[in-house]
Amino acid sequence: MKPYLKHLEDQIHQNGNRPALCDYGGLSFTYADLAKQIELYHIYFRVIGIRKGDKIALCARNSARWAVAFLAVNTYGAVIVPLLADFTPESAAHLVDHSESVLLFVDPDMWKRMDVGLMPRLRVAINCKADKLLWTAGKKYETAWLHRKKQFMGMHPNGFPPEKVSYNACSETDLAIINYTSGTSGNPKGVMLPYAAMSDMVEFLQGRLGDKADQLVSMLPLAHMYGLTCEFVYPCCTGYTIHFLGKAPSPSLLLKALQDVQPSLMVTVPLVMEKLHQQLVVPQLNAQHVKMPGFHSLYYKSIGKKVVKQLGGRVQTILIGGAPLNWEIECNFRKIGLPYVVAYGMTEACPVLSLETVDKYVPGSCGKPVHSIRIDSSDPENVPGEIQAQGPNLCIGYFKNPEADAKAHTQDGWFRTGDLGTLDSGGNLFIRGRIKALILSATGQNIYPEEIEQMLDMHPYVKESVVVDRGGKVVALVYPDAEGITSLEERDHQEVPEIIRAQINAKLPSYSQISRLELTDMPLVRTAKGTVKRHLYQ
Repeated sequence: MKPYLKHLEDQIHQNGNRPALCDYGGLSFTYADLAKQIELYHIYFRVIGIRKGDKIALCARNSARWAVAFLAVNTYGAVIVPLLADFTPESAAHLVDHSESVLLFVDPDMWKRMDVGLMPRLRVAINCKADKLLWTAGKKYETAWLHRKKQFMGMHPNGFPPEKVSYNACSETDLAIINYTSGTSGNPKGVMLPYAAMSDMVEFLQGRLGDKADQLVSMLPLAHMYGLTCEFVYPCCTGYTIHFLGKAPSPSLLLKALQDVQPSLMVTVPLVMEKLHQQLVVPQLNAQHVKMPGFHSLYYKSIGKKVVKQLGGRVQTILIGGAPLNWEIECNFRKIGLPYVVAYGMTEACPVLSLETVDKYVPGSCGKPVHSIRIDSSDPENVPGEIQAQGPNLCIGYFKNPEADAKAHTQDGWFRTGDLGTLDSGGNLFIRGRIKALILSATGQNIYPEEIEQMLDMHPYVKESVVVDRGGKVVALVYPDAEGITSLEERDHQEVPEIIRAQINAKLPSYSQISRLELTDMPLVRTAKGTVKRHLYQ
């Protein structure tokens, strides 16, 4: 297996003049520029005494400079600690301290709200939006920063040719990344991923998604492993030009960026695809058209072609991950011939556990395993059981959290995902839900909340939903669709919960029917990858 940093080296050597990292409509670095920026950071790290294995945190919005900082740390042999920019300042500071980070790349607006007293090991804070320092623990750190460019010129008086770049500071078994799955202050889970995990994932994705350079619009949080690996590290190691949106992808912004960039690969989450489905697909499916033999098939294909054109015209693979995709929406995508696949993974797997190419993808599945997957069930094809995995892409544990380590593996060494699934005879993985979310009925039947939520989310009165177990009762919390209920008479509005409940229960077996349905006046709280924070609603 080729180290991922050697793949990066190859791109710098062979494609120095190609744009590598771009803020959409703004700053841009070629692969040669990237190498120079990395070298400047390495000089600074050495002068201020950063050692191999030291922790360096990165808490900022997506940008080309974010990507440069990440690669500068990993190529130096230090451990990068990406933190979600949406963490509270207190949570972010807590994780900087918990990770033992000595340097922090951060957006200035976040830094203003952070208490440096909560981060006693910190020596330097660097502005991730500009080439500037925000804070240092002493004059020597500031002096080193001011002189780093002069040192660079002294070390490379004849220029810095990309073909001489070599990244050999680390071993594949060394720790590369600590990725926190939450910002809680109680007992945070910092997933420890070695360089080998990223190297394995780069080569796997090159095999599944392609190994030819192209353009890519990056819309997912880079501090989450899905966006980090699939929208940044894999493309960068493959010679892509990556355009970072830098903000949440509203449909209008995303469609404009896709039109401008015209990518062949689109990496996204179900929440984004649900919005695009509602905006681009539903109106055309609902449009009146001639009813005659063979017309439907041609009409659906024409819709698919129009959608692909609106996504830039060149898209060949739409990779959807991070959460389940609504089955009815997936059926519509299949009907119109959209080139999508749904993948499955988690932070601990860096992050992909299963994926298939568009031409071999089985609807409703999450593709085939990256490495070894087993189902803890007496009948893995028909009876859901816990999905358990092995492979070089898996984490080596949780940072300073032995309790989580102990719970993460079976006695015979398989990683426990906590998810329920089945494997068909062709080796395709199907997800049934989370073990923690599973509801056991009074008669001993397994109730999968995700299946009920998919039905609810397709109801015209429902914007989004979550189903939980309260005292042995199935309770649904629904954020209503204001547009959907406008057609009702005013007097009927108070009946909306019961109308929804009755209509959904008519489709459900008796043991899994909703006992109570409550409307919420606020959108549901979601994680960075778009899944509802179910525990908040128990």
